[in-house]
Amino acid sequence: MRQFKCWLAAALVGVLLPASATVWANTNWYYEVDKQSPWQGDLDARISAIEDVFGGALGVYVQNLATGEAYAWQADAPWYLASLIKVPVAAQVLAERQAGTLSLDERLILARSDFVDGAGPVNWHDPGTPISVRYLLEQMLTVSDNTATDMLIDRVGLNAVNARARRMIAASNGQPEHLGPISKLVDVRQGVYGQWHPGARQLSGLDFIALRQYGVNQRSAALARVLDVSEESFGQPDYDHAFDAYEATGENVGTLRAYGDLLASLHRGGMEDMNAEQRQTLLGIMQRTQSGEHRLKRGMGRAFTFAHKTGTQHRRSCDAGIASREVLASQESRAGNGPWVVVACTRGPLSVQAHERALAKVGEALRYSGALGHD
Repeated sequence: MRQFKCWLAAALVGVLLPASATVWANTNWYYEVDKQSPWQGDLDARISAIEDVFGGALGVYVQNLATGEAYAWQADAPWYLASLIKVPVAAQVLAERQAGTLSLDERLILARSDFVDGAGPVNWHDPGTPISVRYLLEQMLTVSDNTATDMLIDRVGLNAVNARARRMIAASNGQPEHLGPISKLVDVRQGVYGQWHPGARQLSGLDFIALRQYGVNQRSAALARVLDVSEESFGQPDYDHAFDAYEATGENVGTLRAYGDLLASLHRGGMEDMNAEQRQTLLGIMQRTQSGEHRLKRGMGRAFTFAHKTGTQHRRSCDAGIASREVLASQESRAGNGPWVVVACTRGPLSVQAHERALAKVGEALRYSGALGHD
């Protein structure tokens, strides 16, 4: 954690540099591939234009898993990954399934302490309801259910999830130290509101569900009432600053390149305790993701399948996965036809729709620049 914070501090300075100033100091085999393909300059211009209209910051990482060619736009800066961290949670669940220490038919009992605000149907169940691991896994990935996520983290262990994420990056010869510690989703709420007042770190998921009923500009007053303290005692002036301060701790933060390496391991393998069957199971669920229809997938178009995971938090959104192009049998041997790891994150406006429009435009830019091959 200390090593990651040192890297994070240095990387945050790097965010202020233009994309063209990025230093390629890595030694992975695919980083040695010529970066001068014609589509790279075209994509630079397209991403720059999208960023200008968006009015915030974009990060994009693309890697052709057949040729190794990689593209990065602010991909070596730290980004808040939000629900993208649910992929290594799922990977650890499936690794334990392979080991025989967990069954997808196993049922976990929903406790009052498990409830976390956010999307998904698990919160519709009553405390005491037994819910299968299979159902929790599906809801965590396809609709980004936070309560399902925390239940699965409790089942496999947070340390195991973090170790899994590092192993997945290392399996692609990446840099695991460029991914910060993954936390439970209720811990995120405690961390953000705790930037306002330390007493918030003792609140439960149900408390945060109640606070979520208030608009962003009303939550400071609502939290003060819950804690029975004065707003003057708060350590941050508003929710924006509280979230920025939480992100600076490094939890659930990483580079898009490191996360791309994590995803690449689902294609390449390299982990004995997660075989092709488990990897294909995970990718199959990710293909059923319902929360990203208006993001990269929309821009890439119907010629692609996209096994992906989305992430959404305050003024931040992400979309990341493995894209495959439907090609003719005569074209299958062409290395330029992928598949590709694609990771994109945004930071800026309050409106989620603005982030989704920007991500859809990124998908279009990838398609029309030739970054994802040619028809």
